Amino acid sequence: MKPICLLSLVCLALISSCNPLQQAQEAANNNILILGNSSEPKALDPHLVSGVLENNLLSSMFEGLCIDHFSKDAVAMPGSAASWKANEDFTLWTFYLQPNGKWSDGQPVTTEDFMFAYERILSPALGAVYAEMLYFIEGAEEFNKGELADFSQVGVKALDSHTLQIKLKAPTPFLPEVVKHFTWYPVPKHVVLAHGSISDSFTPWSKEKNLVGNGAFKLTSWRVNQHIQVRQNPHYWDRDNVKLQGINFLPIKNAFTEMRMFEDQQIHITYSVPSELKKYAKQHYPESLRQEPYVGTSFIRCNVDNEFLQHPELRHALSLAIDRGLYVDVIRNGSGSAAHALTPPLSGYNNPQIITFNLQKAKSQMDKLRAKIGDVPIKLRILITESDSARRSAELLQAKWREHLGITVSIKTADWGTYLQKQHAGDYDLASAGWIGDYLDPTTFLDMWTEGNGNNNTNWADTKYERYLEEASQMADPKARFDKLAQAEKILLEAAPMIPLFWFDTTYLIDTKVKNWEPLLLNNHPYKFVYFEKY
Repeated sequence: MKPICLLSLVCLALISSCNPLQQAQEAANNNILILGNSSEPKALDPHLVSGVLENNLLSSMFEGLCIDHFSKDAVAMPGSAASWKANEDFTLWTFYLQPNGKWSDGQPVTTEDFMFAYERILSPALGAVYAEMLYFIEGAEEFNKGELADFSQVGVKALDSHTLQIKLKAPTPFLPEVVKHFTWYPVPKHVVLAHGSISDSFTPWSKEKNLVGNGAFKLTSWRVNQHIQVRQNPHYWDRDNVKLQGINFLPIKNAFTEMRMFEDQQIHITYSVPSELKKYAKQHYPESLRQEPYVGTSFIRCNVDNEFLQHPELRHALSLAIDRGLYVDVIRNGSGSAAHALTPPLSGYNNPQIITFNLQKAKSQMDKLRAKIGDVPIKLRILITESDSARRSAELLQAKWREHLGITVSIKTADWGTYLQKQHAGDYDLASAGWIGDYLDPTTFLDMWTEGNGNNNTNWADTKYERYLEEASQMADPKARFDKLAQAEKILLEAAPMIPLFWFDTTYLIDTKVKNWEPLLLNNHPYKFVYFEKY
């Protein structure tokens, strides 16, 4: 009980406030939104990142063919495309670009930039970890894997400077939702090539003084561990309807510090609310506290090349020994819900109800493992980020696995960039992880576990699993397609290269003067519609 008491004292100290600076009010008077954004981004290159915090930044500076509605889920609005159409079976799409679309340096946005962007992210030499998001396109996967050398054979074509045609490998009626994602953003060909070749990574083109985007805002200042500031892009095609003058993103790693800053009126929106402070927030800021559905899952990645984790019996035992209800209550303070599958609840999709807490079965799996490997000590490492919640989560799992299974698990902490790099390199045993849906369909959770996928990072693959995904992609009937996807997910869950923990909700504090920041399942808030009510 003592650690809990000490934590409570820390919480009280952090939320105590004596002399509010009211920076948030001053910023609001200048139409500047201040957001907590958890940590420093890995990069500001849309082709080299995969995280939520990078998405928050990039969506202010770049714009895809379509954008989100500010209050309605699964509604595509004009972005860099003014309009679009599809053929009868949704395999051929035509997008018509904004006639006055421009980059933030005043150069026109054309189909050449989109063609260049798609070739770049799919180029094998670039090594984009999220290239699979474009595998909807005919020939994209083959080009990315080096099986097709000529990009002109990939299903994208510039019919003219402002008409882009995309041919898909299977019917995809929800493509306008997919192209909202940052992997589909155009990049400025003239700027990228001024700082290297098409396949050079981490060049200066995306640094503070060079970055050129096509979004509602442009990068004006990047101070590591202090802020990233964007201000209105004067060349944006819809600039007359952009209400904010700018946004300040703050990389606040400590959620308690962020809570203190909100109370001291230094920020308008927090990235999260610590579970220990949700009751406090509900009592003191009931009008500002938001607890909303969020299509995302927390899970543990397993490196199946590990000498112990290569055995499915151990992976099953680890999963069966987790009381997810207790986990949600203790670590999440009741926020979110225990996961019985990887894919969270989605309309029309019946995810397999396989994941459960069963100590008897867990110990049975350990007996099977011991019959294979003998009575050798099992020692594992779990990789986590620097956040307090990640450590509390790992410590609970560590204790329960020791208590129920006799397994020793050490906790390894890394900053965000190192944490990602270690997973991509396979330099871990277990890794605390999470996935937020990119669009409202089960494939956004299932496709990444295919062989060679840049977000798999478990060294697991299964041909039958991939065959089921491929078969589902060819099905026009929604129910039959969902049934086939559920069969694929069952294979994944039974193999257990990852261990689902809970389904997210999103909990944060927002200044009541911030408007057009409405609940959305993917939590992607288009900044161009946000404005302040007068203080």
